[in-house]
Amino acid sequence: MEHTPGIEVLTWAHAYLAEVVAAVPEPAWGAPTPCTEWTVRQVLNHARIDQQAYGLAITGGRPDSDPFHPADALDGDPAAELDKVLRAVADAYAGLPADAEQVPTPLGPMPLPLAAATAAMDAAVHAWDIAVATGQSRPLTGELAEGIRPAAERLVDHLRDAYQVFAPARECAPGYDRAEALLAFLGRDPHWSPPAS
Repeated sequence: MEHTPGIEVLTWAHAYLAEVVAAVPEPAWGAPTPCTEWTVRQVLNHARIDQQAYGLAITGGRPDSDPFHPADALDGDPAAELDKVLRAVADAYAGLPADAEQVPTPLGPMPLPLAAATAAMDAAVHAWDIAVATGQSRPLTGELAEGIRPAAERLVDHLRDAYQVFAPARECAPGYDRAEALLAFLGRDPHWSPPAS
């Protein structure tokens, strides 16, 4: 996938998600997350199905369940289950011509760099959700935030208004870096921590 111009950001986001998921301790799958209605396990199932949808939009077919009511595919090795999906998405994007003007996505056709950034936004933000929920010191990087910002600016307000899939944007506090500002725009508290038990 890294050889296709314009989609490096998706490679970075997939690597981030895979790294975070591989480091989730077994007792933490039921932990609360910044997605207030979902546990770590549910966020991963959602992210896995969303990524599956981005790959299958290109190759044909539909994901194996609704990403907002995802089937639980974590009975085996969660990292291995995720890896299968991420490889399929990478292969689908790698198979696109570098000059592809429009790429099918679950949100409709988009220019290749925007399609990749949109898939990357989903992967990266949910990687951050899982990381902070499980106490990992794996922040969203400024470089990755910058790569997905165009997709956020183009799509998130519409998705928020039409489908209520993002919480309302939070105020961007003075001194926020690029990643913190993006997380706030996506309705997350950049300094979220798990509630005290």
